[in-house]
Amino acid sequence: MGLVHNFQGLMAARFWLGLAEAGLFPGINYYLSCWYKRNEFGIRAAIFFSAAAVSGSFGGLLAAAIAQMDGVGGKAGWAWIFILEGIATVLIGIVSFWMVFDFPDEATFLSSVDRERVIRRLKEDKQSSAEHEEFKSSYLWASIKDWKTWLYAVIYMGTVSPLYAFSLFLPTIIGPNGLGFEGTRAQLLSVPPYAIAACLTVLMGYIADRTQQRGVCNIGIAIIGAVGFAMLLGSKQPSVQYAGTFLGALGIYPCIANTITWASNNTEGVYKRGVTLGIVIGWGNLNGVVSSNIYRRQDAPTYYVGHGVVFAYLVLFLLGGSTLMYFLLRRENANRRAGKRDDLVVGKSEQEVEAMGDV
Repeated sequence: MGLVHNFQGLMAARFWLGLAEAGLFPGINYYLSCWYKRNEFGIRAAIFFSAAAVSGSFGGLLAAAIAQMDGVGGKAGWAWIFILEGIATVLIGIVSFWMVFDFPDEATFLSSVDRERVIRRLKEDKQSSAEHEEFKSSYLWASIKDWKTWLYAVIYMGTVSPLYAFSLFLPTIIGPNGLGFEGTRAQLLSVPPYAIAACLTVLMGYIADRTQQRGVCNIGIAIIGAVGFAMLLGSKQPSVQYAGTFLGALGIYPCIANTITWASNNTEGVYKRGVTLGIVIGWGNLNGVVSSNIYRRQDAPTYYVGHGVVFAYLVLFLLGGSTLMYFLLRRENANRRAGKRDDLVVGKSEQEVEAMGDV
């Protein structure tokens, strides 16, 4: 993108960039879920995703520094941002080819004893990644027909759309047309909300792993985010609005990793889980179209439309969806404990029951 010469070239490069990176987030989360037990996955996913919050903290400052290269080699400052950050991404991508192994039983960097230990732990957690499961089209349809897939997609939509909106427009909210700050000061003021959000993301991953109450965690954090955007909507005081950005970030970032972990924990079968995560994250990412169009210049400095849409997503989809999922899963677990699902496994061998996954 740093080498293009016109708008058409920029759009073509952006298309191929999006195509290449679309599988990164679901792929890494899926990969981690195949290596760790359910009560270990949340903290790993949280640490991975907290990098997004950290990059939000310092990405603007790094970009501002690189932009000082404006004119070097006949390139604009924005072009150098794409070139230098792109080179780093490409180099890391090349190295990762020799660092990533699909499943534990294929990991040559582990000794045979370590591979057996990893597989034994996964078997104790009743995970299909402990065995080399072969792909079947039935796994695809099992995910599509599972009501949990679509409700998790709604929940994820309720957190990722506010995430995109917040990430794209926090500088606008803090800037001269919003809270009135400019330049480096505006960039510096955008750092603390991201940094605090990164810390809470990791903390909630730890707590959710220990308590196994991912739904409760989502509900509590969603309320914090809703309060933050209510402050942005209801107050014209810069100090109150800036405090609202903190609560907004705290109510968005932790729920991304937690929702993905929640969906993964309740989807068994490595291929079904992969399809489910793809649907959930793909549907959420489509809502980025909404996020990029709700903070309009003519709405400055209050941005009632943008804040209102984000508030609605947090309350209706994240909070409402998480609450509904929590109670539906409680009812399903109660039915299973009462033996009301035993007819599904009567007459089946242990291997056949395992092949059924989370049905």
